[in-house]
Amino acid sequence: MVQDEFLHHVGVNYLFAPWISWLLLLQSSPFISPKSMYYLVLWWIFVVPILVLDVKIYGQWFTKGKRFVSVVANPTSQISVIGNLVAAKAAAQMGWGETAVCMFSLGMAHYLVLFVTLYQRLAGSSNLPAMLRPVFFLFIAAPSMASLAWDAIVGTFDNVAKMLFFLSLFLFLSLVSRPALFRKSMKKFSVTWWAYSFPLTVLALASAEYAQEVKSGNAQAMMLVLSALSVLVSLALMVFTAINTNMFVPDSLRVSSSESSSPPSDSSNTLSPASSL
Repeated sequence: MVQDEFLHHVGVNYLFAPWISWLLLLQSSPFISPKSMYYLVLWWIFVVPILVLDVKIYGQWFTKGKRFVSVVANPTSQISVIGNLVAAKAAAQMGWGETAVCMFSLGMAHYLVLFVTLYQRLAGSSNLPAMLRPVFFLFIAAPSMASLAWDAIVGTFDNVAKMLFFLSLFLFLSLVSRPALFRKSMKKFSVTWWAYSFPLTVLALASAEYAQEVKSGNAQAMMLVLSALSVLVSLALMVFTAINTNMFVPDSLRVSSSESSSPPSDSSNTLSPASSL
């Protein structure tokens, strides 16, 4: 299964997700200081797989045939960019400025390529199944995470961070103003609905940093609206997931459990004429 994901142009991007999650948990942990040895060791454990996947994915862009990027690029490709940006933010918290800039530049260089490719609606961006369309919200996550990473690197939410935040805000408004794009994917609950939660959360965090920097009433109101939206969406997704837990059980296990719980048939309790003699 892992090999199939590794070789698939969409599935390979989801291999970044566990390492991104663990890096985010590492940054938010109240028990591990960014200056401690545990933080350093865990950072390397979580970042090395991201770099290996970077070499695999980005290396193909250079070595494969003509127009390879335009064929395989899709919104989920931005997960690889987010992985580099999360690693950059974690490195900046350790005080590793040069490493943070390195990871940031690696992510942003490939983000520019992806953004232009997807913006032109070339072949790769049009072959995504309707059920995976919630991943279009990753367009919001990449620049939002970039603004947070740059804020951590330079120590202030400067103009570069603001431009990235405004880009993510514009993309957010562009997506929410087109509900027809997500109509088919919203007819039935799917795991891909969770693609809404992380981009909205990162956008809310970026808006909080922006509001703290500019200290205006409008920025504070925007932060409250985006934060409330992020919380409501996350709560709604948890409720829908709890209601639809059966969809996470493989069909084989579902059939076997139903067979084991079914009462024995009457024929098994009936003695044959030969056994009654």
